[in-house]
Amino acid sequence: MYLEMMLLTDGRFQIEGKYTSAKAGLEHLAGSRVDVVFLDVEMPEMNGLEAGEHIQQLNNDIRIVYVTAYSDYAIEAFEIHALDYILKPIDPDRLAKTLHYIERSIPVREVKSFGNWRVRCFGHISFDDGAGNERQLKWKTVKAQELFAYLLHHRERWISKDILLETLWPDYPKDKALTYLHTTVSQIRKLVKEWQGQISVEYALDSYRLVMDGILWDVSEFEQATDKESAITEQNRFFYENIIALYRGDYLEGYDYPWAETLRSNLLERYLNHVMRIAIYEMEHGYQRKALERLHLVQQKAPYSEEICRLVLTNYAQLGDYASLNRHYEAFVKLLDTDLGIEPSQETTSIYNQYV
Repeated sequence: MYLEMMLLTDGRFQIEGKYTSAKAGLEHLAGSRVDVVFLDVEMPEMNGLEAGEHIQQLNNDIRIVYVTAYSDYAIEAFEIHALDYILKPIDPDRLAKTLHYIERSIPVREVKSFGNWRVRCFGHISFDDGAGNERQLKWKTVKAQELFAYLLHHRERWISKDILLETLWPDYPKDKALTYLHTTVSQIRKLVKEWQGQISVEYALDSYRLVMDGILWDVSEFEQATDKESAITEQNRFFYENIIALYRGDYLEGYDYPWAETLRSNLLERYLNHVMRIAIYEMEHGYQRKALERLHLVQQKAPYSEEICRLVLTNYAQLGDYASLNRHYEAFVKLLDTDLGIEPSQETTSIYNQYV
C-alpha cells in the first residue's frame, strides 16, 4: 500500500496490477505488456526470487525491482538480472533513485506511455500530464464544467437523468432541461475525446456516469493516503508531505456548487489533521522552524482553530521566542472576540499561562 501510494504520488507510472500471490501475478503478466515489476521477496506459494526467474522466462525485457527486508537477498537478486532492489522500510530518496534507473532503462518510445494524467479538483479544475504541465480545459459552458465535476464527484456511480436535471437545471421545464443535458453531455464528450476513451461519459437505463481508465484523480489519491493514520516516521515523512502537497486549495474552490460542500468540509478536516500530525512530529524531532511555517500556513485555512493556535504557542515556547508567543496569543484572542464574540477555551488559556 505504501509503495503503491508513493508510485501514484510520483505520477510517472501507471499501475497495471497488484497481487499478494506470485502465481496470480504471473498469470497477469502472461497476457499483458508490462515494463516493470516490483517483487516482494517474501511471498506465499513462491518467493520473489523464484517468481523473478519465471518472469524472465516469460519476457526478459521486463525490469524487476526487488523489495526486501534483508540485504542478503540483494546479491542473489542481481544474479537473476534484477534492475534494482529496495530495502524495507522503503526510503523515499532511495525509491526516487530506483525510479530514475527505471526511466533511464526504458527506450524513449516507451517512456512516452508512462506519464499519468491527473484530474485536479483541489483548487480549480485542471488537468496535469504527469510531467508538471497543467492545462485548463476550454469548457464551452459553465454547466459543462459543473456536470463534469458532478459526475466525477460521484466516482463512477450511475446518476439518473432526473437527479441531474433537478441538480443542474432545477428552474427549467423538464423538456428544456433535458435538451440542455443532452447538449452538455455532448460538449463534454467532445472535450475529452483526445484521451481516446480513458475519460468517457457512459449512458445506460436513463442514467449517466463518468469513467476514468488509467487517469488519476487528486482527491482519490489524497483520500487513500489519509484513510489510515499511520505513525509519522522519518521514513514516511516525505511521503505525507507529498500527499498534503496535493491539497493546493479547497475542493472545487471558487465554484458555487452546493452539492460539493460536504466533501469539501471533510477533505479540509483531513488536510488540517494531517498537517498538524506532521507539524507535531517536526516539533518533537528538532524541525521547529519548519513546523512553525507549516502551522502559520494552515491557520489561514482555519483561523479560529484553537488546536492550531496551541501548537503555534508550544512551538514558540520551544524556540524561546516568548515575544512572538505573546503577540500570537493576543491576536488570536482579538480575532475570536471580534469575529465570533467568544473567548479562547480554558485549555488554550492554560497552555498560554503555562508558558508565560
